Amino acid sequence: MTSAVFLVILSIGIMSGASAHDPSLDAEWEEWKIDYEKSYSLEEAMRRTVWEKNLKIIKDHNGENGLGKNGFTMEMNEFGDMTNEEFKDMMVNIPIPYHNTGKSIWKRSVGGGCPPKFVDWRKDLPEFVNWRKEGYVTSVRKQGKCGSCWAFAATGAIEGQIFRKTGKLTPLSVQNLVDCSKPHGNNGCDWGNTYNAFQYVLHNGGIEAEATYPYERKEGPCRYDPMNSAAKIKEFVALPEGEDILMDAVATKGPIVAGIDAFHDSFLFYKTGIYHEPKCNSYVVNHAVLVVGYGCEKNETHSESYWLIKNSWGKKWGLSGYMKFAKDWNNQCQISSYAQYPIV
Repeated sequence: MTSAVFLVILSIGIMSGASAHDPSLDAEWEEWKIDYEKSYSLEEAMRRTVWEKNLKIIKDHNGENGLGKNGFTMEMNEFGDMTNEEFKDMMVNIPIPYHNTGKSIWKRSVGGGCPPKFVDWRKDLPEFVNWRKEGYVTSVRKQGKCGSCWAFAATGAIEGQIFRKTGKLTPLSVQNLVDCSKPHGNNGCDWGNTYNAFQYVLHNGGIEAEATYPYERKEGPCRYDPMNSAAKIKEFVALPEGEDILMDAVATKGPIVAGIDAFHDSFLFYKTGIYHEPKCNSYVVNHAVLVVGYGCEKNETHSESYWLIKNSWGKKWGLSGYMKFAKDWNNQCQISSYAQYPIV
């Protein structure tokens, strides 16, 4: 069923159901519309119903111990009027095959505390890494309704490696990848993956900067100009699965691309804390992010490690566009299964 048909059916079913809305939420609804510049015509009743449903999910989650399930909180954001069907359309089923570059030479980590307990592998890695503080990471951007998360993650990884080599941080063109990498297997705003994106940049001989090829939140014809090439890569590495391997790469190489299963309300409305979703699929990857560091949080009773990931949903989502994602939780949501980075 298409999103348009789904919305028509839903709208017909509740068009006259405005009276079922909770009047105590009227002020909060109006304030939310102002905050996120929302305006509706005939579909406002339907959007209000969806918003109230999502608000209940958020409040129920945050109500447990005042911290939310598993120690993280959720918050209403701009996606509050989005149906499950629309959320699914925003995600990208990333068709990434398992490109294993070799067997792991380290043993797996055990436990979710921090510092992690490792057996027979490198003990010289730092306990905290945050490449944002080192200048490797450009500002958070917003993909909009275009399913271009893979392009944001790929450009982010290249940006970090260029900074590592030159000391210059240049935002690269996501639109260049959306428009031009179809011959390498991507499909613009419908779906794509970072492996194919790196293949394009490698074979194309470069990628433009955001300044010369700005993001449009939709597909367009390929307008790459080699005269405006801002970055090149020599090759790229697809890491074998394993959080130990990912940790080593993040610590020693810089920001690393990762694919995860993010199709959950808990992810959509994440606000703060260390994210853990027990319903994550062990076989599905539908969203690309950039792992820009890792660390741990400690209190009197326990400690918990996390990955610091950069998303492409704008600065109003999560921790100003970032998330603390549970680390050493048995490869939660496939965080280490499709990790890659370029060499420049």
